[in-house]
Amino acid sequence: MITESSTITSLIEDFLEYLVVERACSNNTLVSYRNDLNQFDEHVNLTDVNQITSRHIDKYVKYLSHKGYLSTTKGRKLASVRSFVSYLHSEGFIENDPTELIPTPKRSQRLPKVLKLSDVKKLLQLPLHISSSPDAMRDAAMLQIAYASGLRVSEIIGLDVEDIDFTVGSVRCLGKGSKERMVPVHRIALDSIDRYVRRGRTTFKQQESKALFLNRRGTRLTRQGFWGIVKKYAKLMGLENSMTPHTLRHSFATHLLEGGASIRHVQELLGHASISTTQIYTHLTVEFVRDQYDNAHPRA
Repeated sequence: MITESSTITSLIEDFLEYLVVERACSNNTLVSYRNDLNQFDEHVNLTDVNQITSRHIDKYVKYLSHKGYLSTTKGRKLASVRSFVSYLHSEGFIENDPTELIPTPKRSQRLPKVLKLSDVKKLLQLPLHISSSPDAMRDAAMLQIAYASGLRVSEIIGLDVEDIDFTVGSVRCLGKGSKERMVPVHRIALDSIDRYVRRGRTTFKQQESKALFLNRRGTRLTRQGFWGIVKKYAKLMGLENSMTPHTLRHSFATHLLEGGASIRHVQELLGHASISTTQIYTHLTVEFVRDQYDNAHPRA
């Protein structure tokens, strides 16, 4: 039952604690939920959750549209509100779920950005082409493993030295939902990592000795640090508008499919729980096949 202290703000904190304890959500997921729900709380400006109606939620969705949010972002924000309200309903804080009558915003399917193979090769060679410093060795190893394994940014920066098996040629990573998987890595990438570990990493401060990729302070490289490094080399190549933190992951998946790999195999390598997530890359390979047809067919 609702009490005087059970404001929307306090119930948001209860919900976030529930996500940690019952659903083992990651910190990144919690941050997204917190931001989305605090924005909703500020917009509806109510003190009692029982005052929330479908009209408030509908007005909130229209507000998001007015602010120019992409349909994917609107969908995520509404999903956060739905989860929160569903929690309130299941816990008995509210009698009815006002989100049931609110349609989910139609999601536009945006194809991920993918680099041409020639651009990938130049990007991977660039750090050691312009410098032989320990930083360059680290950057080269990071870019190599990103394209060789298709790991997410969070998985790359979360790697420890012991996660690299140089004998077998694989990397062990912890993906979404704390699911562990082994991903094969080719010899060129392994040699790049080995060079960094033996000759580059040893010059960094060793405050956090387990982490594979360190910053100059000797601590584990952050997501922002990784993205800053990628942007640096993308800008040098004139690709700053073609790169996102996961462009090499997208390129990895697309190039595998173009090379004949099965979609199930790619799904397993990427750590996707559902094959529908992996199928987005088949749209890109259809474009590739069409380009090859147009270039090769004498009548095209």
